[in-house]
Amino acid sequence: MFILMRAITYAVLFIGFVLVFLPARLVSWFGVSAQPGFGFAQAVGIVVVGLGAALALSCVLTFALLGKGTPAPFDPPRRLMVRGPYRFVRNPMYLGAAMALAGAALFYESSALAGYAGAFILLTHAFVLLYEEPTLRRTFGTGYDGYCRQVRRWRPGL
Repeated sequence: MFILMRAITYAVLFIGFVLVFLPARLVSWFGVSAQPGFGFAQAVGIVVVGLGAALALSCVLTFALLGKGTPAPFDPPRRLMVRGPYRFVRNPMYLGAAMALAGAALFYESSALAGYAGAFILLTHAFVLLYEEPTLRRTFGTGYDGYCRQVRRWRPGL
């Protein structure tokens, strides 16, 4: 139970800062406001935000309940995660966050938020390549190498 509380705490801090606070500042700086009407872009945006949030939340729960760790790099899962959403793609939590940002960009019809989502993806990709994958390779060795051969980094597969 303590692991779950830690995982939720770290996830809320990350989500609160990267997916709520910073985008809100960006929206404020660029003077973006909700569209006066509720159209197709807003409906699709809400669906995409919801799907992204659900994916990210399922990853947090998978880390805590199956991996006995959290999404935070300083308190990672103790087990290699190859279950749940990790069966289909190696970085589903980041994909969920990017989907939520892209959904917000759609909802607000904001190129500034779309640019932020793009920057998030690029920075995340660099983090995965430079820190996360080498760390996982050192920690889990051949198990991680086999997982990498079977599951793609960004594009979900069966």
